[in-house]
Amino acid sequence: MGRMQEAVLQYRDLILEAERFLWEHPAPGYREWEADAYLKERFEELGYQLTEPGDIPGFITQIDTGRPGPCVLVMAEMDSLIIPGHPEAQADTGAVHACGHHAQGAAMIGLAAALTEPGILNGLSGSIRLCCVPAEELIQTAWREELRKKGTIRFFGGKIEYMYRGLFDGADIAFMVHASNNPDLDFTVEEGNNGCIVKNIAYEGKSAHAGGAPHLGINALYAANLGLSAVNALRETFEDDKHVRVHPIVTGGGSVVNAIPDLVTMESYVRAKDLDAIIQANEKVNRALAGTAAAMGANVRITDRAGYAPLHCDRNLADAAILAAQEVTEPGRCAYVPNWSTGCTDLGDVSCVMPTVQINVAGATGTAHGVDFALSDPETACVKSACMQAELLDLLLRNNAEVADEIVRRSDPPYDSIQEYLEVLEENERDARAVTYEEDGTVQLKW
Repeated sequence: MGRMQEAVLQYRDLILEAERFLWEHPAPGYREWEADAYLKERFEELGYQLTEPGDIPGFITQIDTGRPGPCVLVMAEMDSLIIPGHPEAQADTGAVHACGHHAQGAAMIGLAAALTEPGILNGLSGSIRLCCVPAEELIQTAWREELRKKGTIRFFGGKIEYMYRGLFDGADIAFMVHASNNPDLDFTVEEGNNGCIVKNIAYEGKSAHAGGAPHLGINALYAANLGLSAVNALRETFEDDKHVRVHPIVTGGGSVVNAIPDLVTMESYVRAKDLDAIIQANEKVNRALAGTAAAMGANVRITDRAGYAPLHCDRNLADAAILAAQEVTEPGRCAYVPNWSTGCTDLGDVSCVMPTVQINVAGATGTAHGVDFALSDPETACVKSACMQAELLDLLLRNNAEVADEIVRRSDPPYDSIQEYLEVLEENERDARAVTYEEDGTVQLKW
């Protein structure tokens, strides 16, 4: 056992105590104030100076080795899901860590504690930036749009918001570890994940008495039903290898049964493997929504916001992660798996500007995002995770950070800077009514 693992294992009880607290205090994105306070207190007890974003949860702290070299960004997500049917969901909010993000915070505390041990940085070069970050789960998007309008946030996802606020400036490499329900392997790295655009959709009709004078109304619910059918009819036009996913939900379908619904609201993602495929699929979806609104004499307001970029895990960094994992687990219990996930993560945004990898760690059971999800093995998901992360930092930064430098040299992220990437996102945002009815009877569609 190496010195990094020994340093982490001294704090096993602290890690497992944090896992229980964070599990018992879940909150969705940009509401993680209890977890935020707990994590900050633990970090400050360890002697860390924190940089906070101000009006949203989370923080960063930087550890300098005293020798020049790259900056490695290590992240832990803080937010929960909303799964009211989960047996351990909060009674008032339905919040529960049914994706295991609380394990990341627990492991981060162990890693942070280990890095305070005397002499632990000897032989390392560069710097380590530890980050507890909010809002990975892309939920409650209508509420986040209200935060955006108030100026509280600019982006829905926590990592891209941190990028926007400058908290990731100067970082050269990024990684994080996420809980997995794989019973066969303790650590895995996959090829990557889909990205997405976030859509808020409002069909606008005209109310009237549903029994006495329905001919005087314009039924927004019927228009929305047509829109859902049109989107479904598009599915065979999506290329299989682009992994396109469109999955709208109705969030408001009318207020009273005896009035024609004049407003129906929906949310959706448009997901795909690359940004071009996301944009192309989204144009088709918008055209379907606009056309069905016009067919009913209604209108539809479409708000498209930056979701998450596709995550392309850097293969050289992935190989380093697997080597580090081999130091903390039995032979044959870790592997690179060339699978593509059709889920999304805002870690994809980070991968647009620097070599990035997400490592999956075992320890969970049940269905991710499901009512039966549980962290059945916190020893693996938290303690072993912290050990692996410490080993990876050692591998990257020892010997004048030669491994980290080589990964950076060989990487080719899509964008040269965070600013360039943010400008591309802004170009694809929109917020407008899609249908214009002209006085001469013609109808104009924006999409």
